[in-house]
Parts: sequence; C-alpha cells; structure tokens
Amino acid sequence: MNTRVIPEVSHRTTPMDGRGPVTDPAGRWLALVRIFVGLWFLKSVVTKLSWTLLGGVVPVPTASARWIGFLPKRLADMADGSAVEWYRGFLTDVAVPNSTVFAYLTAFGEVAVGLGLTLGFLTGYASCVGLLIMGNYLLATYGAGSCQQGFHALLIVSMIAFLGARAGRSWGLDGWLRQRFPQRYGKVPLT
Repeated sequence: MNTRVIPEVSHRTTPMDGRGPVTDPAGRWLALVRIFVGLWFLKSVVTKLSWTLLGGVVPVPTASARWIGFLPKRLADMADGSAVEWYRGFLTDVAVPNSTVFAYLTAFGEVAVGLGLTLGFLTGYASCVGLLIMGNYLLATYGAGSCQQGFHALLIVSMIAFLGARAGRSWGLDGWLRQRFPQRYGKVPLT
C-alpha cells in the first residue's frame, strides 16, 4: 500500500519552531506598528538628549539641560493633581528629589526602547522597558484626562502585543539573527 503524504502549505517562510523570521502578513503589519511606535520613542533623541565631550574629545549622549530643568516641575505638577493617589507619594518622595536621575533614566530609556523597536533588535527587552515606562507615565498622568490615559494605555497594549508576538522577527534584526545564528540567538528568551 503506497500512501503519499502531502506537505501542509503554510504562508510562513520558516518552521513554527521560532528559529527564523516570520513573514506572514500579520507579522508584517505588526512590524509596521512596531517601527512606528519605535520612531515615536526615538523623538527623545531630539527632545531629551544632548551631547557632551568626554575628556574634551569623545562625544557621548547625556540628558539635556532643558529636560533636567523641566522634569522636576512636571513631576511636581503631576503629583499635585493628576497622579493616582497611592503613586503621589512615589512622585513627591522619590522622583522629585531625584529628578536628575529620573531625567537620565527617562531619556536613555525612551531612546533604548525607540532603537529596539525601530530596528527590531532585542524587541522583547525593549517592550518590557517600554511597558515599565508607559506604566509609570499612566500612573503619573491618570487624572489628566482621557487623552493621556488612552494614549498611555494604547502604548501599554502595544508593548504587550510586541512582547507576546515576538514582533522583532518580522522586518527586524531579531529574526535575521535567529535565522543566521540559530544556535546562539535561538536561545535568547525575549527576542
């Protein structure tokens, strides 16, 4: 008895074992959203970062003086009116007194998320950092109105979708690295 096995036709270009990039239409559309959100985060390069010379020779990024000066006022405003009640204590007792540290954290965090999402590189890690940042922004601006709430909630849901769908595997370096070096990058948990 001669039985012939017909291979299953799939719209994916690689096996479903997670080693290669996914090139299905849904993955490409999610990649488009990932890149757009990444570019939105990258605007921090212009609004929150500047350059300084290390040793008078090597240019290195730093939080801009404008951002360092603006952040304590903004944090105080949020603590006064719009933050979630239990989050106000964090803003007034931790964030405002250490606003320079938080200026650096937010500036470099947003740029890291922007680069990760735009390039599709370490997308899971970038999504986790973006989720942390957006969660804090949502708590800080909760009473500011539905526009702020909706915007931050949309970005939180986007980060969860990028994380869950491994969105860097389509049109991203994560997929390229996993396909090119499956032994090394096939074991990275959040790419």
